[in-house]
Amino acid sequence: PTTGGTPRPPRHKHRKTGGRRNIHQKKRKFEMGRPAALCKMGSKRVRPVRCRGGNMKYRALRIDAGNFAWGSENCAKKVRILDVVYNATSNELVRTKTLTKNSIVQIDAQPYKQWYLKKYGVDLGKKGK
Repeated sequence: PTTGGTPRPPRHKHRKTGGRRNIHQKKRKFEMGRPAALCKMGSKRVRPVRCRGGNMKYRALRIDAGNFAWGSENCAKKVRILDVVYNATSNELVRTKTLTKNSIVQIDAQPYKQWYLKKYGVDLGKKGK
């Protein structure tokens, strides 16, 4: 079985009976894993990584903006990321402002407010009549 696209060969494991496995082949390049990027907040820093077949992945090491959608209004904008508010994995990722998939982040609302004003003529965030 594979885990999240990363094959984990069972060569280093014991058999079901408890015996050792005979290793009959070397480690393969396609079985390689890489260290986590642990993307932080800051000015954009992206590194290319060569993958199988000569394809490239782009590893973000620092990011200051992202593409966020306002689902109910069917509106997506590229906006600044202000802060990491919550991460279910660990509070350390919140403290160090590490951006991962599943991070809850605070973003700049200004582009959405401008879009809403242009579409509906209503200025969001204003109190009163």
